[in-house]
Amino acid sequence: MQRKKIVLPESEIPRQWYNIMADMPTPLEPPLHPGTGEPAGPDDLSPIFPMNLIEQEVSTKRWIDIPEEILEKYLIWRPTPLYRAYNLEKHLKTPARIYYKNEGVSPAGSHKPNTAIAQAYYNKEAGTRRITTETGAGQWGSALSMCCSFFGLECKVFMVKISYNQKPYRRLMMETWGATCTASPSTETQAGRSILEKNPDSPGSLGMAISEAVEAAVGDEYTKYSLGSVLNHVMLHQTINGLETQKQLEMAGDYPDVVIGCAGGGSNFAGNCLPFVRDKIHGKEIDIIGVEPSSCPTMSRGPFAYDFGDTVQMTPLMPMHTLGHDFVPAPIHAGGLRYHGMAPILSQLLLDKLIRAENINQLETFQAGITFARTEGFISAPECNHAVAMTIREALKAREEGKEKTILCNWSGHGLVDMAAYEAYLSGQLSDQPLPEEEITRALEAIAPLPKPRQYIG
Repeated sequence: MQRKKIVLPESEIPRQWYNIMADMPTPLEPPLHPGTGEPAGPDDLSPIFPMNLIEQEVSTKRWIDIPEEILEKYLIWRPTPLYRAYNLEKHLKTPARIYYKNEGVSPAGSHKPNTAIAQAYYNKEAGTRRITTETGAGQWGSALSMCCSFFGLECKVFMVKISYNQKPYRRLMMETWGATCTASPSTETQAGRSILEKNPDSPGSLGMAISEAVEAAVGDEYTKYSLGSVLNHVMLHQTINGLETQKQLEMAGDYPDVVIGCAGGGSNFAGNCLPFVRDKIHGKEIDIIGVEPSSCPTMSRGPFAYDFGDTVQMTPLMPMHTLGHDFVPAPIHAGGLRYHGMAPILSQLLLDKLIRAENINQLETFQAGITFARTEGFISAPECNHAVAMTIREALKAREEGKEKTILCNWSGHGLVDMAAYEAYLSGQLSDQPLPEEEITRALEAIAPLPKPRQYIG
């Protein structure tokens, strides 16, 4: 009988996170203070984040120990299984070996609790009582809601309005775990009110929701803000995924030629790929691909520049690939990929040609999701469908070339509360919404006056 699942024993769960900052050939350029434009230090971040997470944000230590209390919570769903996609391989008639790491087995249904557990723990240790955050499709908001409940913290979530309306069950998940969820932009913050004054029918964006969540946190010493992607400490926590995967592939006697993940802010892609990026830095030949929506092609079409992480310019300026902080992506169903910026770590790795970026239209991603569901059984989240679509492309390429290769796909979460998106696709109501070049030009006008990084690419 073929071995379908490669299951790592609980005793083999990684006990440290891997910090790529120790091995990057080009160090990151510093974040800048939003008011002065000078490099931002730990004290500048302290009104938003607890100091123990700020220390991880700036650390260049290669390995960071995972506290026992976090490990105990991880064991609720970790280690996650690695699957061999035999049925998909057969369907595609490919000589490629396809593996997918199933992060959808967490209680929240995605990879997001990997950092939500850590952020809730460190906030509790620092004396935080309430955490505010944003969410796109609701995966991050639901994960943080669950993890705050584990540690007795209040949780306030600003959910992008289009997703709030498209995905009511994500909101109900948050409320079940005890959080309060508000559609963004809202009238609860000055940031939200200013956006609604300009566009009362705004569908919202992650940049807008971040502005509201940051505003709601600043000014209360017992409230902090939590971000589910983009930042260095988030990438760090997510590496438990890739570290497990390396152990599992070793058990299978295999190693990837191609590593694929969908990319919005970058957390699930980074979490799976960064341990393999380290191998690539040290000489391994690996093609590492981040996959974006064609309607929000941050890495593949956006410049590398300093930009704000939010719409109303409250966050530090970060060196990253960006489409401009006031860019509002089309209301596609992959809400978690509707973000104007990309993690600085991934942006730098892209500049250094250690990873590459591709963008795919919405209809191709849903067709890939249907193919995956009808062969492997699992229904993917719309975000995850981007990784599945790229995996299928690479498998078909291997067939055309007649080459054996090993493809690793990070299957970041299930789509069981995203069935309205599948209904829209199956009934012919979805369309592709590629981004016109003139819209990119317009959106980037907002960052023209901002400081430029040393490696600026316009």
